[in-house]
Amino acid sequence: MANQNLVVNEMVKIEVLGTGCAKCKSLTKNVEKAVQELSIQAEVVKVDSIQEIMDRGVMMTPALYIDGKSVMMGRTATVEEIKRMLKK
Repeated sequence: MANQNLVVNEMVKIEVLGTGCAKCKSLTKNVEKAVQELSIQAEVVKVDSIQEIMDRGVMMTPALYIDGKSVMMGRTATVEEIKRMLKK
């Protein structure tokens, strides 16, 4: 079974860390679109608690976590970039 198939068949937890700025909102929309286009099962969680963001060592938002792993910080990502991250 290919790695991509494993991602499609398992629930993925995606966290967008940010305080609600324009970049954070844009990243959230792009994540939701990528999930829809890939037709994967995912729980998309918005983390806006400053304390939780700091506890994770995030110094610049937005930040993106996939299954508990930091994959991007300090910028937004395109739908295509997010889809590539989810396929890994």
